[in-house]
Amino acid sequence: MNTLKSHNQIIWYNETLISDSVKLCCDPEYWQQQGKILGSAQGRGTTWFVQTETLPAALRHYRRGGLFGKLINDSYWFSGWDKTRSYQEFILLEYLIVQRVNVPQPIAARSVRKGLCYQADILTQKIPQAQDLVGLLQINAIDSTMYEKIGQEVKKLHQANVNHTDLNIHNILIDQQNMVWIIDFDKCHIEKNNNQKNWKQGNIDRLLRSFQKELKKRQIHWKQTSDWQAFLSGYTD
Repeated sequence: MNTLKSHNQIIWYNETLISDSVKLCCDPEYWQQQGKILGSAQGRGTTWFVQTETLPAALRHYRRGGLFGKLINDSYWFSGWDKTRSYQEFILLEYLIVQRVNVPQPIAARSVRKGLCYQADILTQKIPQAQDLVGLLQINAIDSTMYEKIGQEVKKLHQANVNHTDLNIHNILIDQQNMVWIIDFDKCHIEKNNNQKNWKQGNIDRLLRSFQKELKKRQIHWKQTSDWQAFLSGYTD
């Protein structure tokens, strides 16, 4: 990981994946001017899909959720560069790749200090030809083998002691080679205490609630009796 620092910002980046456009790589306007916007997706904010010099990427600006997010949209208390959300997510993704968990490759992350606060962005690999579970299950059911693979990937995440605090079916992707990917590690972290079971079970309970929510909201093709058991089978193997 390399760093590019100015008086009020730092950009951390992987020099093997990006070099020419490091200074501007976290600005959507730059990619638009270059004609390299591939598309976008709406969530808490807009995620821009861009074509970097080496691979397609997803550019995300950090935004708050909930009621507090309506008051302070995208600013966070500054307590050190290594405590910023973008830096934390960048190094966590690098750690998970070493642990052989299928996560996007981090390309660059930026934090910009503004007085006592900061704003942040992250640029990560766009998983090619992949779709999230919500989109897939709105069209068709998936078989038990795929649910077992999802369970196995979550197990790998937990074996690396990483607590995914927002594990839901929007953050699980399946590509055309039937590989399972886990994304969106904002506010996630490595657990260092001994109370391992509680947070792992909390992740799993949150994922189950996500399936149940989307079943009611979007009528996804999902059966708790069989599909969830297949997930648990993959997780416990």
